Amino acid sequence: MAKNKSKILIVEDDMIISLVVENMIKKLGHSLVGKTASGEEAVEMAKEHKPDIILMDIRLKGEMDGIEAVSIIREHIDTNVIYLTGNSDKANYDRARATDCVDLISKPFTIGELSRSLDLVP
Repeated sequence: MAKNKSKILIVEDDMIISLVVENMIKKLGHSLVGKTASGEEAVEMAKEHKPDIILMDIRLKGEMDGIEAVSIIREHIDTNVIYLTGNSDKANYDRARATDCVDLISKPFTIGELSRSLDLVP
């Protein structure tokens, strides 16, 4: 189970995956502060809720991708980011790593993989 109960924001444009991830974090003992499918909304929600961890998809609805959203969020709050991605190509992987993320998980993933990533959060 989770070391501490973390406040988590899910940013995922696939509603089914979003629900699955929500169930996983609740089973792991964390609390959900919000869910959104767009980078623009993620920025607003992060500023409002100040989550401990953001589970961020790279490809999102709207103009902004997850990596751009994280860069803007970090201008406002200090938070941990774990990327959830279906496209782990080298360019996106390198861009994501450059944002000082905790981890990058490729979809599909298991609750065990998510738990291991959450355990990496300082």
